[in-house]
Amino acid sequence: MRHRRPPITSCQHIIAKMRPTFLAILCFLAWSPSSEATGNLSPGAVGVHRRFEYKYSFKPPYLAQKDGTVPFWEYGGNAIASSESVRVAPSLRSQKGAIWTKSQTNFDWWDVEIVFRVTGRGRIGADGLAFWYTTEKGDYNGPVFGSSDRWNGLGIMFDSFDNDNKHNNPYISAVLNDGTKLYDHANDGTTQLLSGCLRDFRNKPFPTRARIEYYNNVLTVLIHNGMSNNNDDYELCLRADGVNLPKNGYFGISAATGGLADDHDVFHFLTTSLHAAGQVQEQPKVDNQEKLTQEYKEYQDKLEKQKQDYKKEHPDEHKDDEEWEEFYESENQRELRQIWQGQSQIADHLRELSRKVDEIIGRQETTLSLVSRNAGQALPPPAAGGVPQQQLPVGAVSRSDVDLLLTNQNMLLSSIREIRQLVGDINVRTDNIQTNQKHAPTAQIQSTGYDVQTLIAEMRDGMNQVKQGITHVGQRLGAPQGAAQVANCPTGNCVGVTLFLSVTVVQLLLVFIYNIFKNRSEAQAKKFY
Repeated sequence: MRHRRPPITSCQHIIAKMRPTFLAILCFLAWSPSSEATGNLSPGAVGVHRRFEYKYSFKPPYLAQKDGTVPFWEYGGNAIASSESVRVAPSLRSQKGAIWTKSQTNFDWWDVEIVFRVTGRGRIGADGLAFWYTTEKGDYNGPVFGSSDRWNGLGIMFDSFDNDNKHNNPYISAVLNDGTKLYDHANDGTTQLLSGCLRDFRNKPFPTRARIEYYNNVLTVLIHNGMSNNNDDYELCLRADGVNLPKNGYFGISAATGGLADDHDVFHFLTTSLHAAGQVQEQPKVDNQEKLTQEYKEYQDKLEKQKQDYKKEHPDEHKDDEEWEEFYESENQRELRQIWQGQSQIADHLRELSRKVDEIIGRQETTLSLVSRNAGQALPPPAAGGVPQQQLPVGAVSRSDVDLLLTNQNMLLSSIREIRQLVGDINVRTDNIQTNQKHAPTAQIQSTGYDVQTLIAEMRDGMNQVKQGITHVGQRLGAPQGAAQVANCPTGNCVGVTLFLSVTVVQLLLVFIYNIFKNRSEAQAKKFY
């Protein structure tokens, strides 16, 4: 938990309560303009222009590419880069690694935010992590936290192992070097440090954050202890004036382990350049799209030229290539072949359907001829004293034909009942859909789409007409047989009402089956396209 200094009102309360003069002087010394300036945890002066530098930064996701490289960065030693983080040094003994920017900076003042995590199974870890800003890139297996000694620039050491046995670790320190000094490992660099603070950054529930700012020769380091998920909960670690760092340096992160080992993972390294207001130099804007297009065009021209030169130098191989090209099809040819196959399948289905319809029509004609012969034999006898009616020559009808006819009629009646029940279910569902549409006006389709209400009304009218027609047919079929024979036949070849209605129902059933088959064929054709 952070401890804040009491404001001036608290000091006045202490003065009024405690009275002694030396306590009042101590309180006023604690509250001073300089202390208020250091208490401001927002680095950077007012009016400073900040610009994110992507060539000196990395962050997840896709931190590392598929080939394992990190854009604009180089890493080595035992460092491992993944899509989410860079493990600078794994939790194995005597491991060292580092990651450095490929290019030097082209700005003088900067602000770097590092999100990292140091975790280990032991109560004590080793050795630690280091942030670098140097004129030359360091080594990947160096003696100072995985980097080179005698560096020229700045090093921020996150030291987790207590070498001097003073029980003052983990410790964060800033060390300047001009390229001539060796790092004092025995004393954990305390004889060379610029400033530092005691902060525990190991095994925290949230990643630790460090913000390092260098502006107008003032170095400021803020630390987020990783105890909360508030990314802005920084504490001031150190602040040093009059720091002169070399220009055009490299940024880097290194880590090392010893007899004890921790995992040193870095998730974010975000660099922001700082510029005074009104002094920002506008860099020339380069249209990346046009540049890439021009490079691609030049590459295509170069490739085409190389192909032509190769064909001139190897004419025989070129003929072989042309022969082999005949065995491969292009995308257009493949698409046309698939369309042709689909059309052929549709044509085959249509031919099969036509054959089945012809077969059904033939069976229907055979049934009608049998019915006509049966009706000619069942004519009523002539009245008494009347002229005998002429009998037409009719072929003999077997008992099996009559049984077959009766069976077909029974099947037609059962089919009509099923159709009537199906139409009734469709009518009920249509009423439900219409009722739901009335109660839910927000679900209706707008004027830009289909008129759902009109479509449902037309569908309902059609279903009602079909239902009425089938009901009428059912009533006629259920009427007594004597009522159908009231009218006298003008000739001996006329067909009765029952027979006519049966044939009509058979035709309707065939048309219904044909429509179902046609709709399925069209649905399959649509799925194919």
